[in-house]
Amino acid sequence: METPQRTVVIASLLVLGAEMCFAGVSALVKYLSTDVPSEQLVFFRSAMTFVVLLPWLWRKGPSTFKTKAWRFHLSRGLAGLAAMYLFFYAIATIPLAQATLVLLLSPFLIPIIGRIWLGERVLPQTWIAISIGFIGVFVFLNPAATKLSPVVAIAFIAACLAAFTKTLIRQMSATESSSKIVFYFAAISTVVSAIPLLWLGQPIAAEHWLAIGIMGLLAVAGQLGMTKAFSLAPAARVGVFTYSSVMFAALMGYWFWDEAITWHMLTGAAIITVAGYLAIRTRRKAEVGGKVGS
Repeated sequence: METPQRTVVIASLLVLGAEMCFAGVSALVKYLSTDVPSEQLVFFRSAMTFVVLLPWLWRKGPSTFKTKAWRFHLSRGLAGLAAMYLFFYAIATIPLAQATLVLLLSPFLIPIIGRIWLGERVLPQTWIAISIGFIGVFVFLNPAATKLSPVVAIAFIAACLAAFTKTLIRQMSATESSSKIVFYFAAISTVVSAIPLLWLGQPIAAEHWLAIGIMGLLAVAGQLGMTKAFSLAPAARVGVFTYSSVMFAALMGYWFWDEAITWHMLTGAAIITVAGYLAIRTRRKAEVGGKVGS
């Protein structure tokens, strides 16, 4: 059944709002990283999600957490946590828009991981979309005219790990609910990220606690907004707006840290958005074709 246009507009606005929240989280991480170790920021980011889930845990009861996919949950938790550590380090070190953009490569890496790891077939149109996406990143970063920091490579590793976790989620979704997947990731990342604080933790200034609280609220608001958006409208209609986060990050980087916004950045972001749209449309057509053929 066709989704009403008004619903698509609402879902699109929710995605834009969610991406603005995520860009806000990145900006706060960059701001806090000058005084607060990234290990503490990762812990608070994970713990906030876990705290928000506590009312849901109370309502559902212990039977909800039964799982036979411990290996998947543990792998996803550790890989996702490693991606968060690397991404937070990248945010603190390089321009906000650069770190955000490189992380946006993860959707283009998922088909490659699926092909290598699971032997999944990748459509020629998907390979074209992936190639366009990487061209967009090349244009955005403009390595011919700009000396790139080696930390860009760290952001790329974070993108690879994020793509790996999303591939794991696809594997788990056959037996695990999305809420259970989120719960185990929040629990594992909170517990594991607390360990380094035993020797790396340090007192936090009173003025930073407000920023940490806002960071957690923005992260949760972004997750809720994104979840609601994709429950209202299909990804093929609104998924392309997820690439708006790089522009929000660029604007925040310019406003707060005087990070330049150039024409090659705008051009690269536009190319990546087109590539993302093509990838989403191709995936949607493949899913529809699979259902018709089955």
